[in-house]
Amino acid sequence: MTKIKLEFPDGSIKEYEQGKIGLEVVSEISEGLARSTYAMKLDDEIVDITTPITKSSKITFLTWKDDEGKEVLRHSGGHVFAQALTRIYPEAKIAVGPAIEDGFHYDFKLDKPLTLDDLPKIEEEMKKIVDEKIPIIRKEVSKEEALKIFKDNEFKVSKLSSLEDDKVSLYEQGDFIDLCKGPHVPHTGMVKAFKLTKVSGAYWQGDANNEQLQRVYGVVFPDKKELKAYLTLIEEAEKRNHRKIGQEMKLFTFHDEAPGMPFFHDKGTFIWNKLVEFTTELMNKRDYEINKTPLILNKQLWLQSGHWDHYKENMYFTKIDSKEENYAVKPMNCPGNILVYKAEAHSYRDLPIKAGEFGLVHRHELSGVLSGLFRVRCFTQDDAHVFCTVDQLHDQLKELLEFVDELYSTFGFEYHMELSTRPEKAMGDPKLWSLAENKLKEALEGASKEYKVNPGDGAFYGPKIDFHLKDAIGRTWQCGTIQLDFQMPEKFDLTYETADSKKERPVMLHRAILGSVERFMGILVEHYAGRFPLWINPNQVRIIAIADRHVEYCNKIKEQFKEAGIRAIVDDKKETTNKKIRNAQLNHYSYILVVGDKEIENNTVNVRTRDEKVLGEKKVDGFIAELKKEIANKA
Repeated sequence: MTKIKLEFPDGSIKEYEQGKIGLEVVSEISEGLARSTYAMKLDDEIVDITTPITKSSKITFLTWKDDEGKEVLRHSGGHVFAQALTRIYPEAKIAVGPAIEDGFHYDFKLDKPLTLDDLPKIEEEMKKIVDEKIPIIRKEVSKEEALKIFKDNEFKVSKLSSLEDDKVSLYEQGDFIDLCKGPHVPHTGMVKAFKLTKVSGAYWQGDANNEQLQRVYGVVFPDKKELKAYLTLIEEAEKRNHRKIGQEMKLFTFHDEAPGMPFFHDKGTFIWNKLVEFTTELMNKRDYEINKTPLILNKQLWLQSGHWDHYKENMYFTKIDSKEENYAVKPMNCPGNILVYKAEAHSYRDLPIKAGEFGLVHRHELSGVLSGLFRVRCFTQDDAHVFCTVDQLHDQLKELLEFVDELYSTFGFEYHMELSTRPEKAMGDPKLWSLAENKLKEALEGASKEYKVNPGDGAFYGPKIDFHLKDAIGRTWQCGTIQLDFQMPEKFDLTYETADSKKERPVMLHRAILGSVERFMGILVEHYAGRFPLWINPNQVRIIAIADRHVEYCNKIKEQFKEAGIRAIVDDKKETTNKKIRNAQLNHYSYILVVGDKEIENNTVNVRTRDEKVLGEKKVDGFIAELKKEIANKA
């Protein structure tokens, strides 16, 4: 028989008979590895582990350690769910069920509306299917044959009608069959640990004009230990839910009169302002100018920038004056700051110009994806645009990486970076893109920073470095970004005068470090679980009067704190001292001061923390000095 050669990840090469299936190959290496392998990659194609190998290839076995392996297991978990659903409800018509982060969701049509109470019954049926270890078999059929198989399912018929290929793939597992590209695990027994988590509605193909279906979400893991750890994390995350804490602490609310647009209350505004003040302090240290540009700008500007062609479905529009000219509410701050740059001539001596702006932007998001402060329709970007020469790029990128590190480390965040390269729908000369990507790589490598490459995930005008923060319970959040742009200076004819009086184009760096002040604030609420460091805590000091006769003294020292720039409040309610202390702890006050006869006599306060640590009696002036130092150090 014809021989083929397979090259393994360690570089070794072995010879096999043509047509040998991947499962046989991996079983010869290790039975343990075979039991944990979900699929394989032949060169760049991911296929079922039961696929016959017909040509010499590089081969990789995909397990839970690989992102592709995770996706295969999660997708297979979705098929186990769909089979269980149709066993219990034979009239259900399944639509689509992709793998998503941590699991899957499946859309289907069913006259009975499912609730959370229905999920345990479906889970029990899923467990039976897993125990049956049903083989999951791929079949290729003609489109005509597939249309006959799914003739009673309008969603599959619609999907098939949109396909150009005459051959389509199906996956069978016992009494269940689905139209699917795959790949999948070899049998249902490999879907060992799962949990159905949520029921919601979903429009067919995500279009609000189409029929509304039901959607069930589930999570899938390779074993019960990882599933339990995930569910514990979710439970902890729910305790930290920024929407819940935000309401309890009276930080912000949302209202139907402005859907997706947060209303900040006094305490939330305090945090918001502190974030802006701190970022401004770091910008001033690095010689930034800070601009403020209009909210509404003419359509022509957005055509020139490329946003009209690449982003208009996310923009809001209005007409102004008798000409009824089209204007757009800005979704980004870049064009406004470009006009500021163009307002005067620049020479090489002026560069770099670091133009910052805390700019309010509006972006249209579908109502279904709005999520507290994490996904809103209006937010403030801590934006900046650095105009510099190509020769200055290295130093400017180095400074930005140091800026990012200083800001994030203040909040105790670890982070990693990802480099995103030219997308399919990109503006400009590919050679300039290549130059820009190389400059970002050089900056990362020069700073000895580890990073991951995301091919094709750059902005439409340039490649970028994205920063992903890890919070107190291990979740990651994409926040800051640095984008290198050769395109906008070209489109807007930006120039500076060189030493020999020639006109050259500056390079433009877009950067945001908080990303969005609102979203960063939401992340902080969950990172700290509402227990903010003193400098950014709206609930800094609560002064508790033991009896009515102590209230006057409490109000007097409250004024001392106020004069020192420290937020303080007096609790003179008719409640027990212990209850007042407990309420202060539940409201995350950094320091709780108890005042009685002894404290008045000694001109002191009795100090304890929200963590029930008793610091004892302290002189008021001395304690205020301690707090001012703690705030200044952002401890």
